[in-house]
Amino acid sequence: MPTFELGPNQYGKAETRLVHVERGAGGDRLTDLNVSIALRGDLAASHLTGDNAAVLPTDTQKNTVYAFAREFGIAGSEAFAIRLAEHFVAAQPSIHEARVTIQRYPWIEIDGRHSFQRAGGEVRTVTVHHGHHGTQVVSGVSGLVLLKTTDSEFHGYLKDRYTTLPETRDRVLATSVDATWRTASGFTDPEPARAALIEAFADTYSHALQQTLFAMGSRVLERCPDVVEVKLSLPNRHHFLVDLEPFGLDNPNEVYFAADRPYGLIEGVVRRDGVTIPQEVTWTF
Repeated sequence: MPTFELGPNQYGKAETRLVHVERGAGGDRLTDLNVSIALRGDLAASHLTGDNAAVLPTDTQKNTVYAFAREFGIAGSEAFAIRLAEHFVAAQPSIHEARVTIQRYPWIEIDGRHSFQRAGGEVRTVTVHHGHHGTQVVSGVSGLVLLKTTDSEFHGYLKDRYTTLPETRDRVLATSVDATWRTASGFTDPEPARAALIEAFADTYSHALQQTLFAMGSRVLERCPDVVEVKLSLPNRHHFLVDLEPFGLDNPNEVYFAADRPYGLIEGVVRRDGVTIPQEVTWTF
């Protein structure tokens, strides 16, 4: 008869929504988070026999998120994620590893006191792995939409019988940045890294989005000495010139069609030479 074994497994509470208001005489501070927890350990019995003696309910994990927000506040996404991950491993003998992923939705104060505006679609991210391997922190940003109206070209590429794309010496370059970065140990303020990404996109004369990717990653490493590796995913948000000749009009790079799909997807890693990168924790899901 065939036999079977249980492979890698984990469980946790996904997407606990938390809005925390820190009250102050000079105005309120709003923090808007989406917290996901995944735990690993001696959990085979739950799968194999239905014995839940080692299982911390996911509802308890959710409650812990809210209780920690009240007890300790939220100094920053990284610190909050570390506190949660360390707690689950330390408090439960059956739990050996914890992964806490936080998405942070930025809000902008509009009156300096207690009124806010959601800052577009950008999301700040952090993932903490904690267990026998130690603690690793990966910070980042997703959905950071950037566009430049010129200083971008694309030409000299391979061509075959199916190539129809014309070469261009002047084009609109736009992308929605998904980026993560990590330090050799601990974590760093994510704002300088984000600012470096934006600055490099703006001041790099681009001959390809690949070149821009490397410039953005390199700028983060230049400005943030604690960061050892930057991962970037840059979808090319294509803007195509509209043919206005049927209407008797020219189009000197003024009128574009913004295509949402299909799109080019440029991805890569920029890392520091001569620095040992911590062994990344492998989670299969």
